[in-house]
Amino acid sequence: MYVLACLGIFAIAYLINTTTISVLYHRGLAHGAVRLSPRARKFVATMGVWLTGLDPKGWVCMHRQHHEFSDTPRDPHSPVHFGVYGVLLGQLRSYERTLVGLAKGKSDYCRTVEDLDFPVSWINRRGMWYLPYLVHLGAALAMGLVAGWWALGACYWLGMMSHPIEGWIVNSLGHAVGGRNFDTADNSRNNHLAAWLILGEGYQNNHHRYPASARFSYRWWELDLGYVVCLALEKIGVLEIARSTLIRARQSFSSKTELAAESTHGEGLQATNRAALR
Repeated sequence: MYVLACLGIFAIAYLINTTTISVLYHRGLAHGAVRLSPRARKFVATMGVWLTGLDPKGWVCMHRQHHEFSDTPRDPHSPVHFGVYGVLLGQLRSYERTLVGLAKGKSDYCRTVEDLDFPVSWINRRGMWYLPYLVHLGAALAMGLVAGWWALGACYWLGMMSHPIEGWIVNSLGHAVGGRNFDTADNSRNNHLAAWLILGEGYQNNHHRYPASARFSYRWWELDLGYVVCLALEKIGVLEIARSTLIRARQSFSSKTELAAESTHGEGLQATNRAALR
């Protein structure tokens, strides 16, 4: 019972964290692959940083720069330049530089997120980035004290504040280890372990080919649990999936006409995404 309770608390906290980042930040704010309802957008803008420890505007800015400069020296977290293990610290330093750049109004950063109609959170503008971590630490201690199981609180805190490890797994393995469905200009890969652990985020090659798609999977056996979450949230009115930009499931194209249609579809999605990033 004790072990199950700890696992359950970790799973719930982890799902809240990964859903906020993978679905709301990434597929919603960064790429417009899902359209958030006005209430959901306001919630993310004001409360996202408290849930995850990551400022939504700062995260989106860094992520869009990752796509713009993918695996080049200007990529904020590429294993090609940082190394697989170096990405862990490299991504945190890049995130800090991004927040400073936005706070100072530097054009290279501000133009990247000029479509976002909310500011960097006040805690980051004042250099108080640690507050969400302290809040969740307090909640974890209270949980452990009330339940009498300190491990319960530890599992909660680890689940809610897991983003550095999640980011490292996706950004390093997703651009260093795995197969490729598409011949993209970068070194993006499809890493199944990363995808299974982090709501489909490991399918980086698929995502970099079709960045405006809410679904990251392409082949029938690729599991994108993040898209399942999108479908569930759409049912309750939190968001709306942009179906016109969804990646098509892989199929056997038997004629030149079908192949041409797929090529046109792919180019259209990329054009849509390029427009969304400006």
